[in-house]
Amino acid sequence: MNSVVKPAPLSLADFNRADCLIYGIGNVGRQDDGLGWAFIDWLETAGICPEAEIVRNYQLFLEDADLISNKQKVLFVDATRDSDVEAFSLQPASARLDFTFTSHAISIPAIMATCQLCFDTQPAVYVLAIRGYEWALQEGLTAGARANLERSIAHFTL
Repeated sequence: MNSVVKPAPLSLADFNRADCLIYGIGNVGRQDDGLGWAFIDWLETAGICPEAEIVRNYQLFLEDADLISNKQKVLFVDATRDSDVEAFSLQPASARLDFTFTSHAISIPAIMATCQLCFDTQPAVYVLAIRGYEWALQEGLTAGARANLERSIAHFTL
């Protein structure tokens, strides 16, 4: 008999440990780009994952390879413009060196690959991408982004 075993759904309880990191990426001054931070705000307000290390930053930095090197699991939370994402997606990430390495952009796969190359270790990394729509220099999420944030929160609380 050949059966497929589906992995257990990922829950926030999986990250409620000192060797886990939840990293919100975004800029609250650019409308829906603040989705990553809004998710972190919700975590902290609700008292969820108090054991995990929680980080907010505007963008990823090369130094984040060092940050993730001593973690077992990492959840990156960021806004996405990808129109294939209806409300949000939650996916494992894979290490990959790419050409996003500049002073203003480095990808999650590149951070992971750098971690592997420099520290000979690799945590399990997941990306929660929440769909955004507007990126103007203005504070506050759009109604659509707020609804997508609520849908991503509901995924973890139902």
